[in-house]
Order: sequence, then structure tokens, then C-alpha cells
Amino acid sequence: MKTIKRSWAEPYKIKMVELLKMNSSAQRKKAMKDAGYNTFLLKSDDVYIDLLTDSGTSAMSDHQWSGMMMGDEAYAGSRNFYNLERVAKEVYGYKYLIPTHQGRGAENILSKILIKKGDIIPGNMYFTTTRLHQELAGGKFEDIIIDSAHDPENEFPFKGNVDLNKLEKLIKKHGADKIPYISIATSVNMAGGQPISMKNLKELRALTKKHNILIIHDMTRVAENAFFIQQKEKGYEMRSVKEIVKEICSYTDGATMSAKKDALVNIGGFLTINDWNIYEEARNMVVVYEGLHTYGGLAGRDMEAMAIGIGESVSDDHIRARVGQVIYLGEKMLSYGIPIVKPIGGHGIFIDAKKFLPHISQDNFPAQTLAAEIYLDSGVRTMERGIVSAGRKTNGENYYPKLELVRFTIPRRVYTQAHMDVIAESTRSVFERKNKIKGMQMIYEPKYLRFFQARFEKIK
Repeated sequence: MKTIKRSWAEPYKIKMVELLKMNSSAQRKKAMKDAGYNTFLLKSDDVYIDLLTDSGTSAMSDHQWSGMMMGDEAYAGSRNFYNLERVAKEVYGYKYLIPTHQGRGAENILSKILIKKGDIIPGNMYFTTTRLHQELAGGKFEDIIIDSAHDPENEFPFKGNVDLNKLEKLIKKHGADKIPYISIATSVNMAGGQPISMKNLKELRALTKKHNILIIHDMTRVAENAFFIQQKEKGYEMRSVKEIVKEICSYTDGATMSAKKDALVNIGGFLTINDWNIYEEARNMVVVYEGLHTYGGLAGRDMEAMAIGIGESVSDDHIRARVGQVIYLGEKMLSYGIPIVKPIGGHGIFIDAKKFLPHISQDNFPAQTLAAEIYLDSGVRTMERGIVSAGRKTNGENYYPKLELVRFTIPRRVYTQAHMDVIAESTRSVFERKNKIKGMQMIYEPKYLRFFQARFEKIK
């Protein structure tokens, strides 16, 4: 008897709605021009469906909102801090925790403590703020992700894996004492939300132990990575996402966390570590940059919402629906012939702008151009993840990443499947007139992280 595939539904019901505004084509053209063709500079009031980021944009649960009413706003020793510390230790397993206002606050502190001038920091593909903090501390990032991660067409299920041969060559070239830690992201953002396998992580742990090198985990989307391990890695089919998350963390020495993603809050993050000496230094430094070590720039209510959100983030039902919505949109895009990064990742769909707009050179910003065109078509806001995001080397030359992508990042528990249909159909509309689209030139470039504030104009 043939088994009929059953539909799934979101594991929640909607209690409150925010009304959306749909601007006219003329209004969108003006808004885009005023924003310098940079979707980051659009006003949110001018956006219909906002896929700029999943950072701080997810919907909190009724439990989180009620938890916020229990905020203890004491300057020191807030009960919410101790609750957050307890939950994080239970779910992730690290010994010590320091709250920060968001993930980059943790990156800043960690980089200042561990990196000295001339150090090399290998990692499974760069992330913008992480690499900048490493460079500002005097270090240099080196990419050790497997080669298939740079190929959008390659369907290897764990494109976040580390190439251990690349790492061993770096250790041999520079010496282990020049490598303060390996920077490992779960669900690698710039590769298209691609996971790292548990097998690869175990092998990396064995190699780093041999050379006495730390592994620092960027775990902002660790639950999504755990879901892919559960679904695709042999031996984990019957394990819960919560169990897999804890095992992932057990092979690393500490982590930075932007809780604005997995942990379902609008603001917050933390640094967590197993080494007492690093913790002691970070506890001192957080007072300088963020706030006392029991609040780290956060209100007590935000820490309470984070503690509850961490628990909700590792629910199998939640993560199945979260990633399921991303997969739904990705499959819709593929059915229209739109070139996306494969396999479909955890937090969004990434369009291959080089294949979408092959007639536009990378120096004329095809991904930035495509993000602008999608907004002009429908009011859907996406973001560039290509040459603009990659920025410049310390010598001033542009980085030229192999991946020139537009990211459609799906906030958690916010949009419906009907919204996904609108997004896919808008992208198809732009795809049908792709040959008429021209590139852009940059007319303003800030010193750091230019993708946030750069301005462009269309090539006439």
C-alpha cells in the first residue's frame, strides 16, 4: 500500500497580527533611490515583506512575553541572569557565561582576549563582523572550509565542513602557537546556511587536541545545524535536536552567541567558555564595553525572554517547521528555474546572482543590483551577500568571493506560506526580465562593513 505524504503545519497559532503596508511601484522607486539602492537604508515602513535578516526579527511566544513581565531590573545580580545562566548550561553545556548586548559584543571581547598581532584564525568561511573583529585585534582570517562550499550547484549535504588538510597546512606553515583558536560556525551563513557534520566536528576536535588549539563556536544557528544532522547524518535519526545541540557544543571550547537568531529574541547575546582564565578576563572586559557581568548591556526582561527562547529553539516541532518553511520557499524557487544555492540551507534562500545576472560583472555588483530589483518589483526586502559584503583586504583591495549571493532570510514564526508564494512569484517576475537589468556603481563607501551603509546608483 502506497504511503500518502501528509502536510505539516506550524506548531503554533496566531494571537496578534501586525498590519502590513503595500506601497505603489512609484513609491518603491522613490524609496529605493532615496536609500542609494541599498536595502539596509530603506525605512521599514516602506517594506512589505522583510527578509533582510532573521536577526532580532522573529516572533516571540506568549511564554516569552509573559517572562518579560518578570524582569528583575536590578543593576547587579538580577535573577534573570541566573536563570539564563542555568538554561544555557543545561542546553549547551559550557561552564561559564557572560551576557552581551548581541553577538558582536561577544566577538569583540573574545578577539581582544585571544588574538595578538600576527595571529592566524582559521575558520569555515568568514563572517563579516567576526572577521573584522579578528582583523582589528591584529589577526588574519584564513578560510579552511571544504571547496564544495564555494560551489552553489554542489549538493553535498554538509558544505559547512572543515577541510582538515587545509588546516594542517596552516599549522605546519605558521605553527600552532600562532593559531589562538579555530573559528567554527554551525549553519555557515555566507555559504548559504550550510551545516557542518558531527563526524567532521569530531575529527576537527581530535586534530586540535593534538596541537593544543581551541575551537570557538559561532553557535547563533546551532539548532538549525542540529536539525540537518538529525535528518541527514547516519546514527542521529532517533536523536532529539536538543541532544544533538549539546553534543555539537561538547566538541568545542567556547562560543559566541547572537541570541537574536536561534533563541528567538529581539536583542541579546552572550559569550560562553569552559576555561576559567578566559572567563575571568572576559568578566573584567565586559564591564568596560557592555555592562556589569550579570547584565552585559541587557535589561533583565531581555535575559528572561532569552532563557525561555533557548528552550523553545531546541524543540523538534519548532525547528522542523522553521526549516520546513525555508525548504518550501526554496523548492518553489527551483520550480521556477531560479538559480539558488543547493542544498537548501537552514535560515534562508540564497540566489546565485552570477547565474541570475550573468551579463553583470562582479565589479558592477550583481547581487546588490538584484536585491534592489526584487524590492522594486514587490516591496520584498532581501540583502546582498557578495562582493559588497566581502569588503576590502587590509591593503585596500577588494575581496572577490566566489559566491555572489542575494539572501532571502526568513524570520522565525513571522510569515505564512502565502507570503512565501508572493516572494517566489516576485523573484520569478524579475527573472523573466533579467536581460534588461543593468548593474550599479558605488558612490559612497564607509570605512568598515560597507554593506550596511554604502550607496549606489544605476549604470545609465
